[in-house]
Amino acid sequence: MKIKTLIIDDEELARTLIKKFLEDQNDIEIIGEAADGFEGLKLIQNLQPDLLFLDIQMPKLTGLEMLELLPKPPVTIFSTAYDQYAIEAFEKNAVDYLLKPYSKDRLLKALGKAKEKWQRNESPKIPEIPLKDAGSRRVVIKNGTKIEMIPYQDIHYIETYGDYVWIHTESGKYLKQRTMKEFENVLGADFLRVHRSYLVNTSCIQKLELYEKSSYLLVLKSGSKLAVSKTGYKLLKDHLGW
Repeated sequence: MKIKTLIIDDEELARTLIKKFLEDQNDIEIIGEAADGFEGLKLIQNLQPDLLFLDIQMPKLTGLEMLELLPKPPVTIFSTAYDQYAIEAFEKNAVDYLLKPYSKDRLLKALGKAKEKWQRNESPKIPEIPLKDAGSRRVVIKNGTKIEMIPYQDIHYIETYGDYVWIHTESGKYLKQRTMKEFENVLGADFLRVHRSYLVNTSCIQKLELYEKSSYLLVLKSGSKLAVSKTGYKLLKDHLGW
């Protein structure tokens, strides 16, 4: 049985090189290629590949963002121009990565690992990439059949929801399988953790309302009202000078 393989890379030369390096691999069948993440998503859904050669830095949708949108991604080998320090963020969870430029021997070494995983029929583990390393200040959401790209500045607040978060914006709210801590680490001073359940964009804050003795509600410009913890109240006073 041949391993159905897709190549997704915005550089035509890179795609050509991978095909050349694989041409003597009799158990590999290249079933398609794509130049961006959107096209790649369509091909994966239509062709159901076993193996994916995936570039990380691509226009429109990065390789990492693309993988986040797949419920069950194929066995994946990354190719990237990232330096070694960026790669360390996901190296342990990836099948393997190819640091451009790479040789045929290096590709075949990665391919060997991928074949072993495919033969064991293991579901690949999506790397837990820090949001700041995803290549842009935005969050990518799959909303039904649509893909939404939400710039960080358009987020009003983020709300915990078990292993997920609700991302609240002017246009609605979106569910994302990320932790609150990840967003808190990357958004920094632009957002404040006013409660264990809420991370708020400081530019969206309108006022504080006294709810009951020593208890406050944070009112946003959108009209949303959020509970404020004692620690959150102190943060608001310190950061906003209230």
